[in-house]
Amino acid sequence: MFDILEAKLRQNPRKIVFTEGHDPRILEAAAKLKQGGFLTPILIGKVDVVKAKAAECGFDIEGLEIIDPAVYDGMEEMVEKMVQLRKGKMSPEDCRANLQKGNYFGTMLVKMGYADALLGGATYSTADTVRPALQLIKCKPGAHLVSSCFILAREGKDGQELLAMGDCAINISYEDTLDKDGNVVFSAAEKLAEVAIETAKTAKIFGIDPKVAMLSFSTKGSGKGATVGLSQAATAKAKELAPDLALDGEMQFDAAVSPVVGQLKFPGSPVAGYANTFIFPCIEAGNIGYKIAQRLGGFEAYGPILQGLNAPINDLSRGCNADEVYKMALITAALA
Repeated sequence: MFDILEAKLRQNPRKIVFTEGHDPRILEAAAKLKQGGFLTPILIGKVDVVKAKAAECGFDIEGLEIIDPAVYDGMEEMVEKMVQLRKGKMSPEDCRANLQKGNYFGTMLVKMGYADALLGGATYSTADTVRPALQLIKCKPGAHLVSSCFILAREGKDGQELLAMGDCAINISYEDTLDKDGNVVFSAAEKLAEVAIETAKTAKIFGIDPKVAMLSFSTKGSGKGATVGLSQAATAKAKELAPDLALDGEMQFDAAVSPVVGQLKFPGSPVAGYANTFIFPCIEAGNIGYKIAQRLGGFEAYGPILQGLNAPINDLSRGCNADEVYKMALITAALA
């Protein structure tokens, strides 16, 4: 999988911002990226501190760009642009204060075209990485929400097995969005359908030919209540929006992955028994599901990969190691 991403980036080199340039894990990954030459890191932090930490740890970052927001020459232009983007929700003073933080500053570098992608979260929370992206990068045309997916990889006797799972990190649940008069302007089913379609698009980037299962505790109406109706309605909406996508539901996980069970419970479905892209009806199921695959199934889990944004912004786990930072950098830049 990563050979594919490296080849893509060699043909189209990118710049990626790391919001925590002083962190040893970031510095180790940045040094490795420097050697590769196909993805250029930009490190945010105090120049002396970043260089001293790299020297202390023995990482070669000579020649990499390090930007300290406190002495950035283009700060006034950046403040002015951010004030416009926030449309009265932040004063110039508020914007200037926020831009002293690596998460906001790095996001604005991407917004202003100085960098192609951003990776943060080694020390920031997910909310602190996602919030600036929602406020400044915003959703891409045609998208109504930000979601996430994980790519899971496992070596098998026939080569590498790849799966996609969404949404496991961002949307806690799905409810109708109403206008001030109480009319539905974007339904819960439309939201889940959009997550399914975006996850299928992400899967394709990693070489997966998506076969999308809309998961539930029910298969083809065998159960009632809770999220069953949501999965059924989202399946219908996704088929309407993406008629060429191999997608079916609602179905239980065994029906999604076992050909025998799938064709017994859901006869004639082109997906049941052969799914490789799994859409969960709520974050509880999604988060538990991908971690079961990771811890008991022997899969490596890469993500969360954010979907629906105007530019690639991704979040690290605060427990990540340098190898995970390096691989997430490749994933993030490949989305650009």
